[in-house]
Amino acid sequence: MKLYAVCGNEALKERRCQNWFAKFRSGDFSLKNAQRFGRPVEVDETHIKAIIDSDRHSTTREIAEKLNVSHTCIEKKLKQLGYVKKLDLWVPHSLKEIHSTQRISICDSLLKRNEIDPFLKRLITGDQKWIVYNNVNGKRSWLMQDEPAQTTPKAEIHQERIMPSVWWDYKGILYFEFLPRNQTINSNVYVQQLVKLSDTVQEKRPKLANSKGIVFQHYNAKLHTSLVIRQKLLELRLGCVVTSTI
Repeated sequence: MKLYAVCGNEALKERRCQNWFAKFRSGDFSLKNAQRFGRPVEVDETHIKAIIDSDRHSTTREIAEKLNVSHTCIEKKLKQLGYVKKLDLWVPHSLKEIHSTQRISICDSLLKRNEIDPFLKRLITGDQKWIVYNNVNGKRSWLMQDEPAQTTPKAEIHQERIMPSVWWDYKGILYFEFLPRNQTINSNVYVQQLVKLSDTVQEKRPKLANSKGIVFQHYNAKLHTSLVIRQKLLELRLGCVVTSTI
């Protein structure tokens, strides 16, 4: 501060003074910058992108080793390119190639069908899902470096849960219900649900119910493709069924 008061804006920065002091104390009184060998390493962005595209879980050190540069160089370059590290999302299972191919085939056939016969406004779909009452999520906490991590108890293996069944069309939810406690979904239960759904469609969407045909979509689980269910769908005039692995 005293140097700045005397010399004004021409005064050296405090950090530069500290560097020079350390340099003079070591016996080096030269005021010239030390000779630098080579030039800053330049990394081809396309090489970094290619490595990341081939393996999204690559670390900066792995990328640096492949490109023969420092990992700090890679960190800076990734930041410049707009890359950030994000936690992967959990999914029920990994799709096999045959399932991915089926998805593409089904989506393509539905799009082509809609071009010939627009059906999306006649489409009704639905599903069931178990929902636990106490859904424990992992969290991140702000802590000092010497503080231990916060703890979160794991969810119990056999915890209380409930199963809602929901059906909807492009206008919104048509019908839903919750499975009674200690009851499992089976053909008889699903038949009763389809009857209630059909009655609700008659009430809420009379024009749709009396139109040239409802397109009913549900995934191809064994329950949904059983003979009992297929016969009930025909009886309720929900015979135009699209089963899907999606």
